[in-house]
Amino acid sequence: MPNPFDSRVAALHDPARDIFPVALNDAADLAQVAVGLYIEQGSALRIDTVAGQTRTVTVGNFSLLPVGVRRVHATGTSAQGLHGLAG
Repeated sequence: MPNPFDSRVAALHDPARDIFPVALNDAADLAQVAVGLYIEQGSALRIDTVAGQTRTVTVGNFSLLPVGVRRVHATGTSAQGLHGLAG
């Protein structure tokens, strides 16, 4: 079966190419910048964005947060089941 992603140049409006579990960490960035987050159990979420801002937002269960994320903080985050979307 042909893979439609093989010859495509990634763009931010394209679907994610992969998904990875997010480990909460106050001091270290994610292993790769996420183009968005998928959240299984919603609540408070404290993140560092690719724009260099630290934001705290409230998200619902089974949410997609379409923002570039460098870090997800342990302190201030009570949401669970977090997955990064890889571009």
